[in-house]
Amino acid sequence: MTIESDKDMAGLLRIGKIVGLTLKKMQEACRPGVTTGELDAIGAAFLKAEGAHSAPIVTYKFPGWTCISLNDEAAHGIPGSRVIQVGDLVNIDVSAELDGYFADTGATMPMLPVASIKQKLMDCAQTALQKGIGAAKAGRPIYEIGRAMENTVRGCGFKIIRDLPGHGVGRKLHEPPSVPGFYTSRAKELLREGMVLTIEPFVSTKASRIYTAPDGWTLKTPDGSPAAQFEHTVIITKGQPILITAV
Repeated sequence: MTIESDKDMAGLLRIGKIVGLTLKKMQEACRPGVTTGELDAIGAAFLKAEGAHSAPIVTYKFPGWTCISLNDEAAHGIPGSRVIQVGDLVNIDVSAELDGYFADTGATMPMLPVASIKQKLMDCAQTALQKGIGAAKAGRPIYEIGRAMENTVRGCGFKIIRDLPGHGVGRKLHEPPSVPGFYTSRAKELLREGMVLTIEPFVSTKASRIYTAPDGWTLKTPDGSPAAQFEHTVIITKGQPILITAV
């Protein structure tokens, strides 16, 4: 969506803060020995207390309030009885709706100690997000976001997962335009002031594609290589974008 009123701005800032705080509370509780289902319940309780609704449930009837993905699971992991272990990379993705406005955020955490390659991967994905955000200015083509993130990831010796782009958000969970994590001349639409997007690099040590697991939801790397993702919902301006999910 593109912001058209003060009401739009207020609604987006409110849901952005809620999903950001939900992610923070889940991160604080994320440790070895906790199940992904227990972690999801913490996120669900906070969202319910704020009057917000899980966007994956509202939009897709996803079997969890949040998505929790481990190691070679790049996205859309179903919360359940799986126990988080030392050495895991844990990605938490929170998206929610309130009063007709949607926001989306995510982050990857290491369950220390982790293999050095996993730590490097996570750090690289986080840096790629920062570079992508820095490239997101009104008047520039969308592909500049992907160019900045892909260059960062290549410099780390890793791969952008090309099947998982960022996207428009605001009135719905997923809206146009697509925001690829890599450079493609097809993403030539110009960024406009007030445009609301997610910026989210998905990074793997070796894989640039994913497949859907037998559960019908979880997206995994085909070679078992670990993946990491970081995400913010942003509002485009002439300068640095407004990070509505940062807390």
